[in-house]
Order: sequence, then structure tokens, then C-alpha cells
Amino acid sequence: MSTPATPPRSLAEALRARDDASLALLLRARPDLITPVPTDLTQLATRAGTRASVVRALERLDRFALQTAEALAVAGDPASYEELLGLMAGDAGDHTVVAALPRALGTLREQALVWGEDTRLRLVRTARELLAPSPQHPSPTGLGPTAAEASAGMSPGRIQEIVAAAGLPSTHDSVSAVAALTGLFTDRRRMAKLLGGLPEESLDVLRRLMWGPPYGQVTADPAPRLRRLLDLGLLLPTAPGTVVLPREVALHLRGGLAHRATEPVPPVVEAAASYRPQVVDATAAGQAYTALATVEELLKDWDEGGPAVLRAGGLSLRDLKRTAVALDVPEPVAAFWVELAYAAGLLASDGEADERYAATPAYDEWLEQPPAERWARLAEAWLTATRTPGLVGGRDAKERTLSALGPGLDRSAASEVRHRVLTLLAGLAEGTAPTAESVLARLRWERPQRREDDLRSRLAQWTLSEAELLGVTGRGALSAHGRALLGTGAPDRASTAHQPTGPAPDRASTAHEPTGPGDKLPVHHHPLPAPHPEPLSAAEQAVAVAAAGRLLAPLLPEPLDHVLLQADLTAVAPGPVRRPLADMLGVLADVESKGGATVYRFTPGSVRRALDAGQSASDLHAFLAAHSRTPVPQPLAYLIDDVARKHGHLRVGAASAYVRCDDDAMLNEILADKRAAGLGLRRLAPTVLASQADPAALLDGLRSMGFAPAAESAEGDVLIARAHSHRTPPRTAPEPVPDGPPVPDATLLTAAIRAIRAGDLASTTPRKQAPSAGPTGELPRTGSAETLATMQAAVLTGEALWIGYVNAEGAASQRVIAPVRVEGGFVTAYDHTADEVRTYPLHRITGVAELADD
Repeated sequence: MSTPATPPRSLAEALRARDDASLALLLRARPDLITPVPTDLTQLATRAGTRASVVRALERLDRFALQTAEALAVAGDPASYEELLGLMAGDAGDHTVVAALPRALGTLREQALVWGEDTRLRLVRTARELLAPSPQHPSPTGLGPTAAEASAGMSPGRIQEIVAAAGLPSTHDSVSAVAALTGLFTDRRRMAKLLGGLPEESLDVLRRLMWGPPYGQVTADPAPRLRRLLDLGLLLPTAPGTVVLPREVALHLRGGLAHRATEPVPPVVEAAASYRPQVVDATAAGQAYTALATVEELLKDWDEGGPAVLRAGGLSLRDLKRTAVALDVPEPVAAFWVELAYAAGLLASDGEADERYAATPAYDEWLEQPPAERWARLAEAWLTATRTPGLVGGRDAKERTLSALGPGLDRSAASEVRHRVLTLLAGLAEGTAPTAESVLARLRWERPQRREDDLRSRLAQWTLSEAELLGVTGRGALSAHGRALLGTGAPDRASTAHQPTGPAPDRASTAHEPTGPGDKLPVHHHPLPAPHPEPLSAAEQAVAVAAAGRLLAPLLPEPLDHVLLQADLTAVAPGPVRRPLADMLGVLADVESKGGATVYRFTPGSVRRALDAGQSASDLHAFLAAHSRTPVPQPLAYLIDDVARKHGHLRVGAASAYVRCDDDAMLNEILADKRAAGLGLRRLAPTVLASQADPAALLDGLRSMGFAPAAESAEGDVLIARAHSHRTPPRTAPEPVPDGPPVPDATLLTAAIRAIRAGDLASTTPRKQAPSAGPTGELPRTGSAETLATMQAAVLTGEALWIGYVNAEGAASQRVIAPVRVEGGFVTAYDHTADEVRTYPLHRITGVAELADD
């Protein structure tokens, strides 16, 4: 669509001149404008100018686009492209800025923050109010008010004194005097001559205020160097004891620059080190395996019920420390693993009266999956989660400590920052690790932080460390399965995601080829690819996760079905072991050390634990013989037989508790042992002892004395002590907190633009004013007979009509329809507003009017 001959007089008219593709770009960039769908383009323009929407749009601009908006806020209203270029490039004309400015201006136009032709550029009013300098809200430009704004409260006599001191002819009114003074300050030649006559001390004062803040303090009797500046109007009083440097003077001293440092090109992500891609992938795969083992160890530790849930929700600091010790990691890392298991839906609270954390039923399903698929599920949960483990231990707005698994950890920007950091890593050569400082500098350029709390930088730092822990990166470089996880395997998506955000010469010329004073910037601008690619759909994300798992699978070690038994009562697993073997070893032995190889130690207590679980000595011998690549050492065989011989010789039941044994000599030995005094034992029969302790305490007490008792039921059968796996009811993983409205898909955009166009047609179509119609903007009002007659006539002539309509909910609207049939109290017509055929009850039509002939 070509630029209209008549310049737009409002943002609504500028939007009306856009084509559908341009409107789609606007709604994608600012999805809050489409929630709900505006009725017409006037409402869309109104919504685009609201404070909340403008603030959100400004926060999503890159640094140079934001600097361009800040320059427009201190320029005239309207401003020309040449004036804007002068503020951005300065009198010297920075060629990089000249090449990049069309892209930045195109971005502002696309997002409806700027409208108008190059000769009359207008920043939307709300954005100007937010970015224009004021004493309460200084501008990032460091500029102050104009000479006209600063002198608004001065007396006419004082203004004439300043004009005379500056060598200007006196005028009849203050307005023309201020205009003459402004003309002097904006004239480079005359201004240079005026400043050349000032002493160096006075120039030093101006230089200190030149880059801001532009306000200074003076006494009632200023020094001569200040008095001269006040007399010439180079400093103007704004309040008693306060002076300001006028904007025009500051711009002259700066050489026309609105910003001290203009940044048209994004910082380059620098390489810290380079490795062979195979080394990176192998390192990342090793860390991925460690991640799986860590999550399994965490949930195995909580298998019979984990820590209690705090009253306010979350994990206590004491329990977090215990978890960190159990996992042998620092507390922040332990918080990361706990939160990751929670985000993946493997961990939740059980919801009981004595509420505790435990594994979910999904954890058991997860354990049955292949290792690569288990890792892919963890990686997907991490990438999309908005919960931020790095905040654990900090404080919220009410100074309450933030706890792991507790409320207050969601940050809507977390997922977007993770994607962006990994995308920046994917833009480097394979095997290249970036410097953290350059990544943070790039993110700050893409989204300048306007708040004191630079959350995005902290999120980026946490992302780099968490990606290494999870095995998405290896040695700081993005792995092959990490790239697949982003969905960057397709060339078109990869090229879009990795495009530099700085202006390239060919792109800049495409966006805005002419840069001369008479050239026009096209209204329908198609800017460079955004630095933030569109998020993957659910289907695309599933494909990417599956591809990442397939790439990782051959890099993970193959689980073993054997161990190496040693004579020192240890077993060495030289790699990961298969689940049945790992489960049995976890009962029969204690883990002594972990790493590339896991060392298990057999003790009397661990062997007794296996016997308590229902295994016999022969079962244990057969198990070890079947799964050891070395012969079963004699000390281990003796240990099993010795513990089994004693196991169950004593029987403990409920009396409150009793001990029975066929060997009365052993019972005599127990009674004579001083360590049994606390158990309150007494003999009931030659083979039976009764105790005041409960059966569990009696079992523990006898075991501590070196015996191997077995528990029995009321029927006298041996009780098999199996590990009890506590599970929560079915739980869903926590939903990420969205960062504002979701980006609309193509289907929604097409339908929304169609509805907006139709509504705009209905609201802007010229119509004849019927005698009974209300003022412009109100619904037409006609009698039922006139409405019916007009409808019937329109059916015969095929003409369109303007009607007022009130629906069943009482909402009134105006529509443009082409009646097709009128019968039975209903009119069937093609509704141009809805772009479809509809049927309306005649009694709900308030009135009808014919459209104007043109």
C-alpha cells in the first residue's frame, strides 16, 4: 500500500492507512492491544496510547530505539527527520548512527509509538510525557527544559533585560523576546560568538551542567562567573536558589547530541574459549547424566516422605541444608535441583494434614523412561519454567525470606531470558564459550533496564550456571542437544534467531533507503528481524525436545548389569547400573563414594537390611554371583552367612513388646547386659522376655547391643520390612506465569484484523442524516414502520444501510448491513461489520439510515 497523499492527522488515521501485514506486526509486537479485540481502529489507537501499554512497549525496545524515542521527546512536536537525525548523530554526523536510525525509527513506527511523515514525526503523547525531562523525572538524555519552558514564570521586564544583555533588539512582548532568545541559542555561529566572550570560569560551570543533571544551586548573591551566565540567560532560574541550563544551550555545547553515548550497534558477544564440538558434547552429556543421578538421589532420599511443608509454604532453611548435605552440593545448587524436580512434576506436597513433600506418581513413570528422554523432560521443564531458584534465600517486597518450593519465586521474564541467552550462545561458532560480561552487555542493550533492580542480568547469570549443571552447555559452550532444544535446527528459524540486531548496510537501505531532507520514510515499514524470535508452539517444542533427546542418547553411558566385588567388602560399579541391580544394591550395601564409578560398602547393618526386606542368605549369594565380574570374596560370603545365622534367632512382638528365643542362655545374656536396663525387660517364661518399650524401640535396642532380632506378627510369622514408597496424589507441574498476554498466532491475527477492519468500516462509512437520527456518533432512531419500509426497499435495490442494534444483553452497536430478505419479524442481511450473513430481529433495531452517495 502506498503512502496516502493526505498526511495523517492522528494515530488512528495513520493506522487506517496501514495494510494488514503492518497491522499484524503491530499486534505481534504489542499483544496487549488485542486483548480484547478492539471494535475499530480508533479504539485500537486509543488503547495504543494508554499508559500501561506504552510503558510495556518502551520496556521492550532495544537501547538505540529507546534512545531515538528519548530524542523525539526532547525535539519539537512535531519534529522533522532532519531534526531527529541531528539529535542522534550530532553536528559531526556519525555515519553509524545515520545508517541505523531508519531501523530504529521504523521500529517505533511499527509499534505505533511514532506516527506521521518524515516532515512531521510525532511521538505518542503518553510516551512524550514519560520520556520528556522534568525536575521530578530527569530524562536519560540529561537535558533540561527549553528556554521557553524555563522562562515561563519570569517577569516580562527580566526577560527584556536578558534579551538586551545578549545583544538582541528589544521586543513588545515576552513571547517574541523568548523566541528571539531561542533563535540565538539555536544559531551555531552566533552562539559560538556569545560563548567566546565568556571567561573560562563561566564556561566551566556550563560544562559541568552540559551532560546533566542540568540543575544547579546558587546563592542570593551569585559569584561573578554565575552572574554573567544569569544575565545572558545561559542559566535561568526555576525556583529560589535553583537554576537550570536551557536545553538549546546544552545541545550547542554537546555538538547537537541528545545522548552522551549513542549506541546504534549492539555489543558483540565475545568468545572466552573454543573447544572441539565433540569435547563440548561429551562434557555436556556427562553433566546430563550427573543431573539425572542427582534428581534420582534427591527423590530417593524423600521416597518415604520428605520434609514438612512450612505453614507459609515451601521448604525450611534447615531442610534445605540437610538436602544440600545429602546431595553433597552447595545450598543454592540444592535449591536448583529441588525446584527443577518440582517444575518437571516429579515432586509436590502430599496435601495431607501433616503435609510433607514427596515424589509424585509421575516420578515412577519417569524412572521407566530411557535416560535421554528423562533428561529431555527435565530440560524442557527448566527452559519453560518461570520459577527462579536463584531467588531462594532472598527477601520479597514485605521482607519475608523466599524459600525453595515456596510462593514468590515466579518471575515472568525467566523463560524469555533463558531462551535468549541460549540463542546468543547458539549464534556463536560450535564449541565456542562466550564471556559472561559480553552476554550481559548484549542483553542490557536489547532490553535496557529502567529499574534499579537489574533482574534480567541476574537471570542471565543464573541461566549460564544452570545450563552447565543440567548439561545443556559443556565448558560454557552450547552443546548439539542444547541447540536442538531451542528448535534452531531449521535453517529459516536459525537464521532469524541469530540475526545481528545492529543495522547492516543492505538491511538499512531496505528499511529506509533515502536519508536526504526531502525523502520520505515509508509508513509500512518492515524492520530487521527482531532479536527475540517467536516462541515455539507446543507442537514445535515437542519436536525440539524429542530431537534433543535423540542427539543426547548415544552420548550417555550404557547402563551396566554387573559390579566388581572386592575383598575389602566393597563393590565398584564402573558406570551407571541398570535399575533392578541399582535398587538391590541400594538395600544390600551403603554408597561410600560417587563419581565416574560408584563404590558400595557391605556392612552387617546393610546385610541385615536386605534380610529384613525378605531376602535369604542363599538369595544374596546367588544375586552377587550373578552380577559380579569377579568371584564373590570369602569375607563377604562369611559376612552374609554370619548375619543370616543370627537373623531371626530372637523374635520381637507386641506385649507392649516381647522377646522370645529357644536358647534361654541368650536370654540370660540379654538380661545380664547393662545396656538392656532401659528396655525394661523381665522374664515371663524360660524362652520369653517382656519389655515396657514398643517393638520398634526394642528392635533398635537389641540391634545396638549386637544382636540380630527379627520382628514377628501376632500370629508368630516373621514380618518382612520393605521400604515404603510414599507418593502424592496425581499432581500437575506448576504452570509458568506468562509475561503479559501471549503473542497471537496467525489465525487469531487474521480474524482480529478482519474484525477491526469491519468495525472500522461500520464506524467511518458516510451516511445520510435521517430527520429522526440523533447527533453524529449516536445510534439512528426511526419508527418501526419506517424501519420496515426502508429495509424492504433496500432488499429491492440491493443498497447497504446503517442500523443501530441492541443485542439480548442490552449492548448497543452500529452496523452496516445489506438486507437480503425481510419476513416474519426478522431481517436477513450481509453484515459488513461482522463480514458474514446474519439474521436480526426487527424489534431490536433502533433505527435505520441510508448511506451517503459517496
